[in-house]
Amino acid sequence: MKLVAAAKVRRAQEAVINGRPFSETLVEMLYSINEQLQSEDIDVPLTNVRPVKKVAVVVITGDRGLCGGFNNLIIKKAEARIAELKSLGLDYTVISVGKKGNLYFKRRDNVPVDRFIEGWSFPTVKEAQAIADDVFSLFVSEEVDKVELVYSKFVSLVKSDPVIQTLLPLSPKGVVRDVNGNCVDAMEDEFFRLTTKEGKLIVERDSVRAKREEFSPLMQFEQDPVQILDAMMPLYLNSQILRALQESLASELAARMNAMSNATDKAVELKKNLSIAYNRERQAKITGELLEIVAGAEALRQLD
Repeated sequence: MKLVAAAKVRRAQEAVINGRPFSETLVEMLYSINEQLQSEDIDVPLTNVRPVKKVAVVVITGDRGLCGGFNNLIIKKAEARIAELKSLGLDYTVISVGKKGNLYFKRRDNVPVDRFIEGWSFPTVKEAQAIADDVFSLFVSEEVDKVELVYSKFVSLVKSDPVIQTLLPLSPKGVVRDVNGNCVDAMEDEFFRLTTKEGKLIVERDSVRAKREEFSPLMQFEQDPVQILDAMMPLYLNSQILRALQESLASELAARMNAMSNATDKAVELKKNLSIAYNRERQAKITGELLEIVAGAEALRQLD
């Protein structure tokens, strides 16, 4: 299972690393355009910042277990956010993505769930679009005033961090921030390559720094800015959700690989300890039998 997870995590990891530049550049461009248009009288539904009364929380979990505390950490993060919303007096609804999250929230009758969505072996644009359509309809119809993503951000093969990312509305700020104001964009990526050395899996690290270019404040629009934003916002939604799905999948596979590696190490250690205990018992029994034979021979000698 470790080798299977290791083979899959490479593909998932490359999807994360290759998708981040497009996703981050698109977000920066939209933030820059939206910031420059704040002084103009335009109406783009997905950029309308209104007083928050209800929040939609999209929780992305895995479909399988045997991956350590991966799913539990995401669920705990979602529960902490739900408790925080309750303390603020805000209504909320949950969109659960992934079998583990679905099973958990189905048992929680006190948590309102808008929709249960099954996970996929490898997320694509089609699956991300299904979630984006549901999020879009909730926000545009003003059923919710804010949409947040709760997922596990892939950091490395040995580390992943559960994060909360505001998806909608598109604020005029230039970075994607969580509810605590911390940036969740990947400013520097570490590209991990799985290799083998002396028959064992090892990890080589190459630092990859993303180069960013500032957008000119004197940007002019050939088309109506509203048309540009209306055309790009669905792409923004789809790319951000797809990125979250890819990050979550890579984190899950890495966690499973580590969990299976730890299980293998513990099994080897258990086998070693059992072998030692078995050999001690066997030696003690043999020693006892030898002592009985020697004692019997000595008794016979004395009788003779």
